[in-house]
Amino acid sequence: MRRNGPLSLLFHALFVVFMLAPLVIVCVVAFTPEGYLSLPTRGPSLRWFKAIFAYPEFLRAFYASLWLAALSSTLAILLSVPAALAIARYRFPGREAITALFMSPLMVPHVVLGIAFLRFFSQIGISGTFTGLVLSHVIVIMPFALRLVLAASYGIDRRIEHAAISLGADTLTAFRRVTLPLILPGVVSGWLLAAINSFDEVTMTVFIASPATVTLPVRMFLYIQDNIDPLIAAVSACLIALTAGLLLALDRLYGLDRLFVGSGKG
Repeated sequence: MRRNGPLSLLFHALFVVFMLAPLVIVCVVAFTPEGYLSLPTRGPSLRWFKAIFAYPEFLRAFYASLWLAALSSTLAILLSVPAALAIARYRFPGREAITALFMSPLMVPHVVLGIAFLRFFSQIGISGTFTGLVLSHVIVIMPFALRLVLAASYGIDRRIEHAAISLGADTLTAFRRVTLPLILPGVVSGWLLAAINSFDEVTMTVFIASPATVTLPVRMFLYIQDNIDPLIAAVSACLIALTAGLLLALDRLYGLDRLFVGSGKG
């Protein structure tokens, strides 16, 4: 096996620095004691982290975003699993067209989707409701879930399922005991990717959210329209720490390589 040369290592190091620099700067700015964005600071301070609790709107929006991401990604996975199995296993007329239809939200600008959803939900009477928000997020994030579940479904050897059925297992038992464990890495990683995209969605959500259904990204967007202070940096730093902690916990409990690649740790 050839080892990476010094130029390759230098390129990778610069790439990592380039990717992490914005996150590091945001986290450093969050600890400033000043009332404005400043770097470097006179010293670390938790002033703006304490200020988050003075704005209960951020906390309510955070819980709303968590609930929205969990519900919409779960629904997206429930729709993606049967769709992926059907597309991966069977050849039927319109198969490519159906696949393209499921993936089409990736090709439509979210501004256009937001306007379309706003018009449609207004016509059927669910504009500004949490139900409308969930339905719109399911449509937008389903391609991410479907893509990973589909990739896992293509690698299944159906002879394993046939063996389980020949030994007396019914279709549901074969799915639960054989098929689902085989595609589980794709299901879990698809759910996570869908949840992340749902939690982070702002362009479309700003069109269809109401004061009662404001998500955290929308609340942050509305805040920075009228305020320029490190509070948003503190909120962002908390989200970065939460994401890093979640990934670390998943790596300890399950293994990120198994989660995203499908192979066990060596």
